[in-house]
Amino acid sequence: MIISSEKELISFGRKVGRKLHQKLAQDAAPVVIELIGDVGAGKTTLTRGIADGLGVKEPVTSPSFTISKRYAFSLDTPNSGELIHYDFYRLEDPGLMVEDFAESIASPNTVVVIEWGESVKNLLPAEHLSFQIFLNDDGTRTIKELSR
Repeated sequence: MIISSEKELISFGRKVGRKLHQKLAQDAAPVVIELIGDVGAGKTTLTRGIADGLGVKEPVTSPSFTISKRYAFSLDTPNSGELIHYDFYRLEDPGLMVEDFAESIASPNTVVVIEWGESVKNLLPAEHLSFQIFLNDDGTRTIKELSR
């Protein structure tokens, strides 16, 4: 899929987020999304769209320096949901973050988005969503959903 603007990238993420919101309202099983792409490819922008589709009300920013950020959203059930956004760019070895990450990907009503996830690849569930984002020479982006 070719994305020609930031607005389109957010719109694509919003559609993904809405589908995930519907899924979580029916089945509380956590959802893990791996985002693959170079610096500036649009991983955090895509996450902003996903967050909007889930119903996150607060601004979503890159967790590059904090490693993770958490955002609450409402579900159509008595439970609330949580979006947890990880960025392992600065960590060759996730160290203590492994335990936090393992808990997050097992938490019900949770969507976990991972950027730069090579260091935790062995912890990812067999079934997870994976999107690869390429920044093209003309400024457009190509998004591929990878089979996982």
